[in-house]
Amino acid sequence: LAQLKTMDNVERVEERPHFRNRLGLICSCLGSVVGTGNIWRFPRILASNSEEQGGLVFLIAWVLFLVLWSSPMLLIEYGTGRYTRKAVIGSFRHIIGDGATWCGAWITMVTFLISCYYSVVLGWCLYYFVYMIGHDLPETAAEGEKIFQDFAEHSNWPILTHAIASSLAGLAVLRGVSTIEKTNMFLVPLLLVIILFTFVWSLTRDYADVGIRFLFTPHWDSFGEPRLWVDALSQNAFDTGAGMGLMIPYASFMTINNNIVKYGILIPSINNLISLICGIMLFATVFSTMIALEPTISKPGILDIMKQAGPGSTGLTFIWIPVLFSTIGTFGRILCVLFFACLSIAGVTSLVANVEMVTHTLYDFGVPRKFGMPCTVLLLFLGGLASALNLDVLTNQDFVWGFALVINGFMLQIMVVTYGSRKFREEMFNRYSLGDWRLPRVWEWLVKIIAPLEALFIIGWWAYDLIDGEAGDEEKWYEFGRETLVITVVQWGGLMVLLFSINMIYLCCRRSEGEDTVRLLGQKDLETSATEKVISYKDVQL
Repeated sequence: LAQLKTMDNVERVEERPHFRNRLGLICSCLGSVVGTGNIWRFPRILASNSEEQGGLVFLIAWVLFLVLWSSPMLLIEYGTGRYTRKAVIGSFRHIIGDGATWCGAWITMVTFLISCYYSVVLGWCLYYFVYMIGHDLPETAAEGEKIFQDFAEHSNWPILTHAIASSLAGLAVLRGVSTIEKTNMFLVPLLLVIILFTFVWSLTRDYADVGIRFLFTPHWDSFGEPRLWVDALSQNAFDTGAGMGLMIPYASFMTINNNIVKYGILIPSINNLISLICGIMLFATVFSTMIALEPTISKPGILDIMKQAGPGSTGLTFIWIPVLFSTIGTFGRILCVLFFACLSIAGVTSLVANVEMVTHTLYDFGVPRKFGMPCTVLLLFLGGLASALNLDVLTNQDFVWGFALVINGFMLQIMVVTYGSRKFREEMFNRYSLGDWRLPRVWEWLVKIIAPLEALFIIGWWAYDLIDGEAGDEEKWYEFGRETLVITVVQWGGLMVLLFSINMIYLCCRRSEGEDTVRLLGQKDLETSATEKVISYKDVQL
């Protein structure tokens, strides 16, 4: 205990940047994980994996992966970041050496590529927030789709809104932890108030209970659907940010007084609770409104509407939600504005964490923050430009890199196992915390055995499902389509080969420099030895 207190005193003397208060830390961690994935993506994935009887089976699998995947991965991130005080690449180098740098680079690049199209979607939310204030809501799905197509496909607005979204996130990390903390302390409570208000309103709607009962009704045969398990794992990872590496730079601002085991368990649980609240809100709203409009409509008919992905997977959020709120009148317009304000705030708080990860990585390589942040924003804008211009590109990027989070988690597991799971647990948690919960030994078994088997099993099942053709007849698995196995493997393989090659070149250069240094030192030793011999000979003569 005395040693830990001494370490904390050293941290205070060094004045390292850190979160100033617990509320700011919690809001920042929540803000990084609560995003449009909870409000835009989760209800859509939930509806897509609900059968005619209901969607409870997906929820069971989704919660199961919170315990068996997301929380263990986030604990790795919390422990790694606080211990090394570096971003992802620097943490891998610090813990298991230069040879593993490419693994940290893979995690960083996957998260960066996700943030590129995520910024585009955030731009949509910002546009709709402003648009719904000054325009009437669409009354039919055709009108709603026309509004979206005129914006996303027939104009240059997505480029501007993408640039605005990237810049907002960049400004929030300008001064590091201080601006991150202030931004999240304002935005996250506001976000939670809007979600809670809209949720309570949805429960008061007639026939809302029909949608809620449907949501929690099981269709047990769904347990045999490979796609359900793949979507449950990838959505939970997307929801909580598990495997993205976002918590590593955030945790670098934490001290031994911050209870990272508590945060690693409670914050993803709260995040999933918020996702569930958003799912209930959407199901209650859609079912109640559709039944009021068409009393004879069936539950499968309503579910088909929710499953309609639409262009860029926008069907439910950007096409149907405005239509549904239009049936309520003036108050519906207010609710629609609040809904897109909620999406925008959630997107900004999550994108802040993405920008901080890249900026912090550049800082680890010696680039000052005042230069690293603009570089990150520029790279983010350029990386998302193709998704802003073409919805097919955005759909492809969401499919390819969203599921790559499973590989991210696998690399984090390799880092722990290589370092030693017991040593990792003791040194980075149990011996390096004050007032925190002790991390139990069962966590080691989750990271060493259960989670890697999950990753291999899910990836194999997912690949088999695509090859088997159950994903649809429009695109074959061997074609270079938007959502095919070949296009995924090519992009994954290309990035992995590139990063591994750079890592090997770096190691060869380091080895060559080391040999030159040894040779130079050896030459100096010879010269010194010769000089000493001459001096010694003269001494003998004297």
